[in-house]
Amino acid sequence: MLSARLAVIAGLVIVAAWSAVAAWPPVAASPAAGAERNRCLSPEERRAKIASRQVVPLARAIRAAKVRRAEVVRASLCERGGKLVYLLTVLLRDGKVARVTVDAHSGTVIGR
Repeated sequence: MLSARLAVIAGLVIVAAWSAVAAWPPVAASPAAGAERNRCLSPEERRAKIASRQVVPLARAIRAAKVRRAEVVRASLCERGGKLVYLLTVLLRDGKVARVTVDAHSGTVIGR
């Protein structure tokens, strides 16, 4: 089972690498597209937000996303549209990848 997970993760890495190559050279973004972009916080910024109780802990966001039967392979705390959100990338048991967005202030799921 461990080797199957590693194979799936390796496949995801290869797909991500090819996606980056296919998108080269980068296209200049319009101002409207830039407003929708995410700015993810650094580890220091993330710790400060959690310590000051401005956002819920990551564990609570994962519980809200109900990913018990899956493995979170990536989690980021980012600014999106003026709000802080957790962006979770989840590897499901069937090998599919899902993305879940959780409001970092309330801990509720706002997108799947």
